[in-house]
Amino acid sequence: MGLEVGGLFGLIILIADIWAIVHVFGSSSSTGAKVVWTVAILLLPVIGFIAWFLFGPRSSRVARA
Repeated sequence: MGLEVGGLFGLIILIADIWAIVHVFGSSSSTGAKVVWTVAILLLPVIGFIAWFLFGPRSSRVARA
């Protein structure tokens, strides 16, 4: 049972990271900032995603509260 839960958690993290990277590239930030956020999300999937969600560049298409 542990393998199924771990696999599901990994899939959720993968989807969240892909979503975050798409939004990083859709933001109006500089190229350097986009590269830094993308590398952070790829190298530290959970922590990078949380940091991006809290402090990352805002997308010009989507307004977050």
